[in-house]
Amino acid sequence: MTGLMTNYKTEEVITTARLPMSTRNKLITLSKYKNKTKSEIIIEAIEMYFDKEENEMDSYTLGLPYFGKYNLGEGDLSTTYKQRIKEKLRARQNSY
Repeated sequence: MTGLMTNYKTEEVITTARLPMSTRNKLITLSKYKNKTKSEIIIEAIEMYFDKEENEMDSYTLGLPYFGKYNLGEGDLSTTYKQRIKEKLRARQNSY
């Protein structure tokens, strides 16, 4: 659940999460031990989680948002590449 308070200077948003009491106590202890805020520890943990998940995703899944995004209008490049190479070589030979 995302809160409504936003810090527009740093583009940070307050988010609320319910934690089991044992997790909360561990967070407070770790915060004091590492001399970091609870928010810093939570942010680091979430970033590590995202990194782990991204590493486990296959390349197809990671590329889905980009497939077809940049259409060059030449959808047959993989099937006509030999013909294109021949045409370029001929054009180059004819330019001499």
